[in-house]
Amino acid sequence: MAVRTIVALPGDGIGVVVLNEALRVLNAAGFEAEYEFGDIGWEFWCKEGNPLPKRTLDLIEKHKIALFGAITSKPNEEAKAELSPDLQGKGFTYSSPIVGLRQHFNLDICVRPCKSYKGNPLNFVRRGKDNTLDEPLVDVVIFRQNTECLYAGVEWTNPPKQVYEAFMTHPKFAANFGKVPVEEISLSTRIFTRRATLRILEAAFEYALKYGYKSVTVCEKPNVIRETSGLMWKLAKEIQKNSYPGIKLLNTNIDAQMMWLTKNPEDYGVIVAGNMFGDIASDGFAGLIGGLGFACSAQFSSDGIAVFEPTHGSAPKYADFEVSIVNPIAMVESACMMLDYLGEDNISSRIRKAVSDVIEEGKVMTYDMMKMSGHPDVINKGAASTTQMADAIIEKLN
Repeated sequence: MAVRTIVALPGDGIGVVVLNEALRVLNAAGFEAEYEFGDIGWEFWCKEGNPLPKRTLDLIEKHKIALFGAITSKPNEEAKAELSPDLQGKGFTYSSPIVGLRQHFNLDICVRPCKSYKGNPLNFVRRGKDNTLDEPLVDVVIFRQNTECLYAGVEWTNPPKQVYEAFMTHPKFAANFGKVPVEEISLSTRIFTRRATLRILEAAFEYALKYGYKSVTVCEKPNVIRETSGLMWKLAKEIQKNSYPGIKLLNTNIDAQMMWLTKNPEDYGVIVAGNMFGDIASDGFAGLIGGLGFACSAQFSSDGIAVFEPTHGSAPKYADFEVSIVNPIAMVESACMMLDYLGEDNISSRIRKAVSDVIEEGKVMTYDMMKMSGHPDVINKGAASTTQMADAIIEKLN
């Protein structure tokens, strides 16, 4: 059987370190693959004016699957200032390469599991009856529509005449903003399409059915954002009634959800939302399981392309430490999601069991797990380095 080829995208900052450690864990667990490294991130923006070169898109198009570290993004003016001198003033505009990946390959389904590990000192704890401490099990999987909503990038400052005039046809815009000088207006559009909304809802219900989750919760704001959030809620009711009557359908507003997630997180199973609210909800639930050091994700297109990545950023302030201190578990978990996708369930189960054993044993903990500030001296205070955490996982595998 031919060995699989995985496109490895280290990216920037700590992405390079955590990806390397995840590859070590995969190798130790017996996963056989070849890796082709792709160019992506800040380095290529600075020297080429493009953080997502076509050669990298071609590589992903060829092999269909990528394991991604993290990238750095900065505001437009700061980005332009860091361009190579020979590229400045030539009309280059920075855009996030991960957003570019999503849109180029239509990676419209984003899956973000948030599951607590027994013994993790960062797990959410609340007060129970008689002043006892209660640590609820969090097992939530968030389905985030990944290509539309406010993140689609359809926006303007000082909108052109035809755009401004189109908005002026809406009575509320005309009444509230019609007297504002056009050069003082910035607009971002929130776009939902029926096709993409149906697809993310179907994926969420199907996942709940496959893995035994009892409910799907639509987390939007249909009482205020009536057209877009309203579309998702309307379609969810139709899908549940016609195809998944055995799965309970819940409806929460994003603001209320952020309160309830610290009151009764164990009551939620699969959550589905648009791009922005899905991003917010997934970070909120990630906080209950230890933060972004434990938060993994996967992104899928309709034509077989998949990208797996931790949800944390490149953390440039940690990137130049002589010994890396960051937690690699989110990256390792993302690699496990890739294994699941490839049908390598036995290997992914072994790796997850090894991670669980390390956490429950509590002998090896990165600085975040020890509730320290992220400084280089945490290693001298007993925190494990990035490599030491990967070593401990590999030891449990063996």
